[in-house]
Amino acid sequence: MIDAILTPLLLTLRISIIATIIAFISGILLSWWFAFNKNKLTDFLSILITIPLVIPPTVLGYYLLLLLGHGSLTGKWIEKILGQPIVFTWKAAVIAATIAALPLLIRPIQASFESINKETIGAAEIDGANKFQVLLYIILPLAYKGVLAGLVLGFARAMGEFGATLMVAGNIPGKTQTLSIAIYDAVQANRMMDAHVMVIILSISTISFLYLIHKWFK
Repeated sequence: MIDAILTPLLLTLRISIIATIIAFISGILLSWWFAFNKNKLTDFLSILITIPLVIPPTVLGYYLLLLLGHGSLTGKWIEKILGQPIVFTWKAAVIAATIAALPLLIRPIQASFESINKETIGAAEIDGANKFQVLLYIILPLAYKGVLAGLVLGFARAMGEFGATLMVAGNIPGKTQTLSIAIYDAVQANRMMDAHVMVIILSISTISFLYLIHKWFK
């Protein structure tokens, strides 16, 4: 029982941490771009990134399977670089979790960036600060609450990812079976005690993350 719970838990943490780091770095840069460069391109990309929030996770997983599968150009390119297919591996699970987490991470960060007084940014630029210095020393410190909220929401979403991961990474115990998938598997196999314990672990984690957000914004 311990192995049946501990293995998917550790795999979920590994996938979630890597996915959150990728989503956080790209989310900061995209939020910065979206907040301070309003045009048709950024509007379109902003809508595109939001799509994982509104389409069913299995549909997202299907699109990823088409994009990363053996017959796709992207899949062949990745296979040539890695020496093996990426679908049905933990790396595919990281991609699914990253894409699922990205919109939840970007929204609060972008909102915090947009709330910063433009005169403050202008003053820093007049004093000689370049764009990256402004981001690092002005924007991020002033928007830290939104950044932390986005980070926590993104990590929580990556922890709970199910549908897209199942489609593109599969349900391989010890390799791609995350905690959410393991819960589904346990229920299907009538291992209800395992399912209860895993549900409690995942629920406590999610509630803890939401509590942290609430405390930061008080």
